[in-house]
Amino acid sequence: MSAALLGWLAGTALQLQQQALWPAWAYGACAAAALTLVVGALRWRCGGRAAVFAVLLALAAAFAALALTGLRAVHYARSALPVALEARELELAGVVAAMPQRQAYAQRFLFEVESAQLAGASVPWASPVVLSWFAYPGLQPPPALRVGERWRLRVRLKPPHGQVNPGGFDYELALWEQGVRATGYVRAGQGDAAPARLGDSARFPVERLRQQVRDAIFERVQDEARAGVVAALVVGDQRAISRDDWDVFRATGVAHLMSISGLHVTLFAWAAAAVLRRTWRRSARLCLAVPAAHAAIAGGLLLAAAYAVFSGWGVPAQRTVWMLATITALRLAGLQWPWPMVWLLVAAVVLAVDPWALLQPGFWLSFVAVGVLFATRRPALGKLTGLLREQAVITVALAPLTLFLFGQVSLVGLLANLVAVPWVTLVVTPLGLAGVLLPPLWDAAGLAVALLGGVLRPMAQAPAAVWTAAVPPLALAVPALLGSVLLVVRVPWTLRALGVPLLLPALLWQPQRPAPGSFELLAADVGQGSAVLVRTARHSLLYDTGPRWGPDSEAGSRVLVPLLRAAGERLDAVVVSHRDSDHSGGAAAVLATQPSARLWSSVPSGDPVFAGRSSERCVAGRRWTWDGVGFEFLHPSDADFSAPRLRPNALSCVLRVSAAGRVALLAGDIERAQEQRLLAAERVVKQATVDVRSEQAQARAEQGGPQPQEQPHHQAHASTLTPARIRTGEDGGANAHASLRADLLL
Repeated sequence: MSAALLGWLAGTALQLQQQALWPAWAYGACAAAALTLVVGALRWRCGGRAAVFAVLLALAAAFAALALTGLRAVHYARSALPVALEARELELAGVVAAMPQRQAYAQRFLFEVESAQLAGASVPWASPVVLSWFAYPGLQPPPALRVGERWRLRVRLKPPHGQVNPGGFDYELALWEQGVRATGYVRAGQGDAAPARLGDSARFPVERLRQQVRDAIFERVQDEARAGVVAALVVGDQRAISRDDWDVFRATGVAHLMSISGLHVTLFAWAAAAVLRRTWRRSARLCLAVPAAHAAIAGGLLLAAAYAVFSGWGVPAQRTVWMLATITALRLAGLQWPWPMVWLLVAAVVLAVDPWALLQPGFWLSFVAVGVLFATRRPALGKLTGLLREQAVITVALAPLTLFLFGQVSLVGLLANLVAVPWVTLVVTPLGLAGVLLPPLWDAAGLAVALLGGVLRPMAQAPAAVWTAAVPPLALAVPALLGSVLLVVRVPWTLRALGVPLLLPALLWQPQRPAPGSFELLAADVGQGSAVLVRTARHSLLYDTGPRWGPDSEAGSRVLVPLLRAAGERLDAVVVSHRDSDHSGGAAAVLATQPSARLWSSVPSGDPVFAGRSSERCVAGRRWTWDGVGFEFLHPSDADFSAPRLRPNALSCVLRVSAAGRVALLAGDIERAQEQRLLAAERVVKQATVDVRSEQAQARAEQGGPQPQEQPHHQAHASTLTPARIRTGEDGGANAHASLRADLLL
């Protein structure tokens, strides 16, 4: 059995590493191979060859897992948005299928499509889509959508696209797991046909109830921040939590408590089972029909599943329900397996239901934590002593994994969790759930949230609250995880000490930097806008900070801060080329985490975009050298800053980076007049042959605009979803590891 379970895990992992899907028949062949291996394994077992039997069974399970995962992926891929429908105006009729998420300028919601038309002709489309309904200036804002409402909408769709950056959230994977194969927006501007409400339906009753409870919480609890946390714990609406609160929860290592996680579902199952057991034992007839212990664990599982469904049936809650169902089945069958067998079985069941969970950080954190607790169990201790020990074990054991997944470790996490775990699970969450029946209890839950915040915020603001470091490679992370586990398991201290040399390489690892006299450019995938990291041997500069999408949503905190953390970067300088929000939107978040970085910009010093930080003008002629790499601002001049009525684009900081005969020009959004003036300058023409530039500039050149004397060595292509890294060095060559999106600038 152990061999088969390990084989299943290996087969799932192998398929997830495939760069491209095989045809369906190839996965069918894998399934046939699995069946053949099972038959062969049974023959060997009959012959008494246990080792051969185990190997064949492991191979059979691996082929079966690979086949099942691959066939499901092929099915998902076939349901993708047809290319012919991309960016076309479609008329969809369907039902609002999940709680709409209210944003500053839009509502975002899941729409279950019932019919689709293109230019009056029906087109096949059955998958749900995620839509945004924006508030257009001068028009009525979109109505408050309710789950179950049927609408006819004119929309434009595109395949799901998530920003692909080191340390970033994989949005495409999240939508893939939900079966969403397209996103888009509602056409409700001037000149568009008005969306039509077609009535109500009886579909999605649980989602309707969740929305009613969420809205009631916000009506009852006046403080929006407190209400957001209560709503997250009661109905699973994590988006209701403010970004400031999320920053506190992450810094103190308690973010796992603020969603309907495995801990909440497990504790709910345990509490429900305890109540059922005590109630069941009061009836002799019930006990004779079904033992109280069996009724308790089965009932606890069902009630926990109902709680998971009510809280949104999120992926972490689903994993926990399948875990509890597996353990419940073993208990009801009277099987007493060793903990490693139970651990492997639960993991295999979870991956059979959702193979892509293997790509989620939550899967690894939860399973490693459970495995460590199993492996380090000791005879009964006092409740307080046991809690302290278990929390310390988890903190130490998960530190390398947390560093590998998130690029940071909370140094106050042990103390914060000792306070937050019992408070959230025994006070805040029960009060929030009881408020569904007695709404005044939501006020008490909000007060409990405020008290918790009063404890956590000073911890998060401590100078050494969080330790950040570059994310180590997998080859160092795995030994480090083994070393941390070795430090906490029940073995002699002479063996535990071996965990230290396993840990140190990952903790001290630093990513390779360019050699002196060369530089590297990394363009982050930020969508519309730009953000380019320039690295030399010992210095780093960030040119532009990406866009702002809304009051609580910008590229700085979502993309650039995690990317810089994952790379272990400490910025020496930040350049914000101009005021437009697609270039300056993330400045405040980046500068808050890089307090020693020098700031250059064409935006006046003290502008609100910099959140109070003073800046220097990027005036033409300012130059400096880092590690043999030359930097020089070519635009704007002092005269440009004093010129009347110049648009922000025309004042964009133009930065020239040069080393070993190679040049990159970072030009912001300068316009044709500024390009012509730069090209007319004899010094620039002779000394600034550009090897890397934006596709926007290349397209303008092909239309007859000004262009450098040589064609660039590397062009940008709009189809790429990954960041670009381009190195230049003394060998005179340049290596483009990936191309760029059209709206990114190199």
